[in-house]
Amino acid sequence: MRAVVIREHGGLDRLEVAERPIPEPGPGEVRVRVAAAGINHLDAWVRRGVPGHVFPLPIVPGCDGAGWVDALGAGVQGLRPGQRVVLAPGVVAAEDAATAAGVDQLSPGYGILGETRDGTCAEHVVVPARNALPLGADVSFERAAAFPLVHLTAWNMVVRRAGLVPGETVLVHAAGSGVSTAALGIARLCGAARVLATTSSPAKAERARALGADLVLDYTDPGWPRAARQATGGAGVDVVVDHLGPVTFEASLKALARGGRYVFCGATTGQRADLHLNLAFFKNLSVLGSTMGRLGDLHRLLTLLEAGRLDPVVDAVLPLEDVREAHRRLEAREVFGKLVLATGARAPGA
Repeated sequence: MRAVVIREHGGLDRLEVAERPIPEPGPGEVRVRVAAAGINHLDAWVRRGVPGHVFPLPIVPGCDGAGWVDALGAGVQGLRPGQRVVLAPGVVAAEDAATAAGVDQLSPGYGILGETRDGTCAEHVVVPARNALPLGADVSFERAAAFPLVHLTAWNMVVRRAGLVPGETVLVHAAGSGVSTAALGIARLCGAARVLATTSSPAKAERARALGADLVLDYTDPGWPRAARQATGGAGVDVVVDHLGPVTFEASLKALARGGRYVFCGATTGQRADLHLNLAFFKNLSVLGSTMGRLGDLHRLLTLLEAGRLDPVVDAVLPLEDVREAHRRLEAREVFGKLVLATGARAPGA
């Protein structure tokens, strides 16, 4: 089979499309013939490497994917060969107290496809059967592959961690990213009275407004927190959704209303930020970290996708061989929403 392989950390030249043996599913696993694989910033982190973190190289990247069940391992029930599925990105090493409570992402053995084991940027991938979720015929594989990681992450941020209440105001940073486009839709779905967004690009600001942002601000403008407060009658926003980190952190706290919540799932502009303690306790602010989300929530999100109430923003679909170009566009911030790689695979038996 063709697969994207990372053998060493580094630049775009470390992405290789190579022939690999078709993997066999073990007990409790399924093999999926991948039609489309979503590209995420995690893929770039795996390629570049993270100081102090060891990835199991060589590895096939990719945490999002959709296709057809191709083979069943021993003991698998509820799935059949040829069935259309979308893949849940989070995997657990074993059932434990966290998985029993439905919060897989808190398990010490939690990992992500393409990070801790071979992922979806290949013509075939083997996953635990619980990770292969049935996909309705009305959802294209490209849309499905662009959906799971960013929507699960955004749902956990907006709903589970920030606890958005209908009628509140939400501000979403970096509106062109996959997580942020998902957060914009989820905030609207959950009854936000107003949804504000930030970006540093006029073109992305226009697209954010088309997605339903009531006001788009430039987060490189030092005056954006004041503009956010003015847009809310001086009160400030109730929830800030972020993954940028230091470049937006302090200003976000200034933009929050009393009792506001700052929730973040990443720190792409640096690993450290200064917390103004007086500001935080005087305004009763909450700073909430968030990673991934519950498998049960992904099942719920897929019903919203199939009902047309949530939809991923797909910037472009490229062939698997263009994986270097996909990473280049992602790192150059030339993407609004998600990039998807198509393998060209056909349904089993076709």
